[in-house]
Amino acid sequence: MAADDRILAAAQLIATSRRNRTPLRALPAAIAPRDEAEGYRIQRAVHDLLLPSVGPLTGYKIGCTSQVMQQYLAIPHPCGGGVFANVVHDSGATLRARDYVRVGVECEIAVRLAHDLAAAQAPFTTEQVGAAIEAYLPAIEIVDERYAGWETMGAPTLIADDFFAAGCVLGAPLARASAPDLLDVVGRARINGAEVGSGTGADVLGHPHHALAWLADHLAQEGKGLHAGQLVLTGSLVKTIWLSPGDRVRMELSGLGTVEATFV
Repeated sequence: MAADDRILAAAQLIATSRRNRTPLRALPAAIAPRDEAEGYRIQRAVHDLLLPSVGPLTGYKIGCTSQVMQQYLAIPHPCGGGVFANVVHDSGATLRARDYVRVGVECEIAVRLAHDLAAAQAPFTTEQVGAAIEAYLPAIEIVDERYAGWETMGAPTLIADDFFAAGCVLGAPLARASAPDLLDVVGRARINGAEVGSGTGADVLGHPHHALAWLADHLAQEGKGLHAGQLVLTGSLVKTIWLSPGDRVRMELSGLGTVEATFV
């Protein structure tokens, strides 16, 4: 089977699974991504297939940026996925748990860009990407365990399926000039009022700007850039929290604000 045919066949299986909210099983060996680069090729094809239902690409999420998440997923490096307009929600949103296979949440520092980070500028420094940020936002990343055993899937297939990404809930933006040092930001995850996890900005690759630089460099390898107005979720400060219907979620990020959602 030609490479392009394999890519499309894998993308169709993944997109169909997501549309139908059915757990994704390991892809047949004939079409499974052979490495992470092929996983990203499949991911782009999945995006094209899902656009009619999820809306335009509005940014990116970065996974596995903290030691706690790298250990949890047994993947020792960052991975990227897409964020789409129709699954970005404002703080206070009420969402349906049945719209996911198994819904979970993560506590994140999101950024919104004021300036482009073009592929031709790579490699990027943390100073470059920091200067391109317009605002920081406290964020709940919504993740979906839509796999029949993610532990055996392997990173290439998880990447092909956007690495658990299922949207986000955003708090009020805080202008970069008004933000505290991100190393000092403490994130606390509360479910139904009880604290269930915490972490700091320093847990995200040493600084969330390092994660943003990684993403910009990663996209540049594909000839792509980040654009003004795009949103980037820089990675979770806490281990993923899996929810039950009725759970109330609140993420508190010191100096940045809070963000809330309820899953009914």
